[in-house]
Amino acid sequence: MNQLQAHELENWDGQVDQEEAKQRFQITGMDSLNWAFRKLSALKAKETDIINLAKAEKERIEHWEATEKASLNNDIQFFEMLINEYHAQVMKEDPKAKTLSTPYGKSKSRKSKAQPDKANEATILEYIEENAMTEYIKPTLKWADFKKSLTIVGDKIVDENGQIVPGVAIKPEDITYKVEVE
Repeated sequence: MNQLQAHELENWDGQVDQEEAKQRFQITGMDSLNWAFRKLSALKAKETDIINLAKAEKERIEHWEATEKASLNNDIQFFEMLINEYHAQVMKEDPKAKTLSTPYGKSKSRKSKAQPDKANEATILEYIEENAMTEYIKPTLKWADFKKSLTIVGDKIVDENGQIVPGVAIKPEDITYKVEVE
């Protein structure tokens, strides 16, 4: 926030009751519009200052957290490895020992069967198409492209051939406003 923006906020108490503000002040011309934009610009600049400060503090805290956790990760991995090795040794002797429990934690094992995994989707799709296995391909609608081919006629939507398209509604025209502060 620069000095001009800080000056704009000096006499501003920051509390805005919408109804009271409407009765107290209205924009009636270019001068009052300019005043409102100056106030808005100063408030946006103050908001940016707050966001930047918070971001800097978050980054500092995240850096501290990462540094602290990095020193612990090696120790955590070491103890998890020891527990896993012990559990594997116990399971060799007793294959039914899927869970080892202590007052401070549990070691659980889970066996999964071998199963196919998708390594290259393009190659799989090519194989499916070559072998006419199209039931494994799911079609999707390319809405953006399809929408360009539609036309509104009265209260109906028709395609390029003049046929009414079911399942499509008319979104009414509307006007939106956006305030940009520089």
